Amino acid sequence: MPADLLVLSEQPEGYLAFLGRITPEKGPDVAIRVARAAGLALRIAAKVPRAENRYFNETIRPLLDGNNLRFVGEVNDRQKQAFLGNAAALLFPIDWPEPFGLVMIEAMACGTPVIAWPRGSVREVIEEGVTGFVVDSEAEAVDAIGRIRRLDRGRIRKRFEQRFSARRMAEEYVESYRRLTSLARGDGAMVSPKSIRVF
Repeated sequence: MPADLLVLSEQPEGYLAFLGRITPEKGPDVAIRVARAAGLALRIAAKVPRAENRYFNETIRPLLDGNNLRFVGEVNDRQKQAFLGNAAALLFPIDWPEPFGLVMIEAMACGTPVIAWPRGSVREVIEEGVTGFVVDSEAEAVDAIGRIRRLDRGRIRKRFEQRFSARRMAEEYVESYRRLTSLARGDGAMVSPKSIRVF
């Protein structure tokens, strides 16, 4: 992700954020229960796919109160800055093998910690106690919310820059290509796939 697309926000407003599609495997109902149990407001920025209208109307809409639990609809890239930057934390209660989870690094780019369930790439993206917390239950998520103030938002942003910026990715590709072309010319040592870092 371009490092300047989203910037550090050091003064969150105290609400929790959910960003994604409204589908059962993304867990918006879990996010609502966690926010309620933690006694914090939740803002849900999400698209409702046509196939999920029934799920939204029957499961999610009845849980919303328009005040503490609010559905704000879709947000564009420009609106994500305020939405994620002003959040105390991003809730990422997925229940499927998420291949990457771009929203996690978008939150990190704003300095916003992530509280996520250990599915798919979550453990590869979130550094426990540094950029957020990986939890196994709603109770653990509530406990993690109580610890988010211990995390340094500036450090979260720095880890995003070090691990997930477009520049960092490009530099790693260039280095990988250098190693491979050196190998092809016969002037380099054999390159093990394990020596090429992905994260």
